[in-house]
Amino acid sequence: MTLGSKIKLLRNERNMTQPDLATALGVTVRTVAYYENDERQPKKELIIKLCKIFDVSTDYLLSESESFLLDATEKYGYRGKKKAESFINETAMLFAGGELSDEDQDKVFKAITEIYWRSKEKNRKYTPKKYRDTEE
Repeated sequence: MTLGSKIKLLRNERNMTQPDLATALGVTVRTVAYYENDERQPKKELIIKLCKIFDVSTDYLLSESESFLLDATEKYGYRGKKKAESFINETAMLFAGGELSDEDQDKVFKAITEIYWRSKEKNRKYTPKKYRDTEE
C-alpha cells in the first residue's frame, strides 16, 4: 500500500473530507489530492502532522522505500530523490522473480541502502562546492 492510499484510507476511516484534511495540514485541497494520488510526497513536517492527525506512527505511514526517498529528498534535494528512486528501481530488478523471503529481501535492501548512503557521503568530497550548497 502506498503512502497516498494510506492517507486516503485513514482520512475516509475518520470521515474527513479532503478540505478537512487540507485545513488541518495547512495546505490546499489540490495538494491533498496530489498526496492521495501519489503524484507528490509530503515533506517531513507534514508527515509528522499526518501522524498526529491520524494517530499513527511514521513506520505505519511510510514504507521503507518511501522513508528512504524522504530522507534522500531532505538530505540531497530533488537530484538526491531522483537518484534514490533510480537506485530503488534498479535494486527491485534484482528481486524480480527471485526466491528470497520478504525478511531476506528487507535485509538485503537495508544493507544496500546503507552502502548507498556511505558511498554518497564518501563521494561528497568530490562534489564541487557550488553543488554542495544546493543539495542540502
